[in-house]
Amino acid sequence: MKKIEHIGIAVRDLDEAEKRWAALLGRGPYKREEVAGEGVVTSFFDAGNVKIELLASLAPGGVIDRFVERRGEGIHHIAFATENIQAEIKRLQDEGFRLVNAEPRPGADNKMVIFVHPASTGGVLIEFCQERDR
Repeated sequence: MKKIEHIGIAVRDLDEAEKRWAALLGRGPYKREEVAGEGVVTSFFDAGNVKIELLASLAPGGVIDRFVERRGEGIHHIAFATENIQAEIKRLQDEGFRLVNAEPRPGADNKMVIFVHPASTGGVLIEFCQERDR
């Protein structure tokens, strides 16, 4: 693991959340992207040494909609950058962590991602991400 790559925040209304976070950070988002495989649309802000990723569902009833309905808007996950996602998968499995997906899949911002289930991390969804070859 290299560093915290981003903090994912679940929101109901991406347009409203972008306005709120732009006012908070003093700058607008640098990228908006749909991740169809995850059923989300994301918006990224540069917050210095870490990024803020706003996440909204692409369709009603999506994973982020369900999260917001149960818990309200707020922190959804913490993502850590890695240079070798396959080695992280093995390390996490060897340590006994439960993975949501044991094979990397395409994520936002040109990353391959895996998620560690919150049941094995004390209630926090953790993402590990590696830059994809361009």
